[in-house]
Amino acid sequence: MSVLRQAWAGLRLLLVMTVLLGVLYPAVITVVAQLAIRNQADGSLVTGSNGRVVGSALLGQTFDGPQWFQPRPSASDYSGTTSGGSNLSPASQKQADARAQREADLEAANPDAVGPVPEDALTASASGLDPYISVAYALWQVPRVAKARNMSAADLQVMIAAATDHAVLGYIGQDGVNVTELNLALAAR
Repeated sequence: MSVLRQAWAGLRLLLVMTVLLGVLYPAVITVVAQLAIRNQADGSLVTGSNGRVVGSALLGQTFDGPQWFQPRPSASDYSGTTSGGSNLSPASQKQADARAQREADLEAANPDAVGPVPEDALTASASGLDPYISVAYALWQVPRVAKARNMSAADLQVMIAAATDHAVLGYIGQDGVNVTELNLALAAR
């Protein structure tokens, strides 16, 4: 009898915990998130000038043409279904070759850029979906974008500053430019 009582008590506990933690808790958190931080809870979606959803501020995407700021390289071509890095060692010859090719391609596409190619432009992010680039990489691309859009470098620098998320408390992490938001601001201009 005691085994049957223990089994019944365990089953009741399982049912109660399933309802509490599998139904009620997620429902409460969903409601609180929708009320308090709706945009983030819905995936930080961004819309284009026509009002259509064109992506998420949390996910990088490619932009074709010299008139757009380019994101970091992606081992997964910014596909959310195959997120991940290349897993190549920094000492790997294949990684060194890819880095050298990226550097040559970027220098050819940005002949008026000043200084060396920033490091984050040469290495892919771990997830392959990073929407952020360094402020240095964004500024390095300014001459190309300014020329393609017939804009002043100063106007682009203001737009870069507006799309920059600063380090937490000013020192945790580093400043980063959200390329998706920056390019949407360019498209709306």
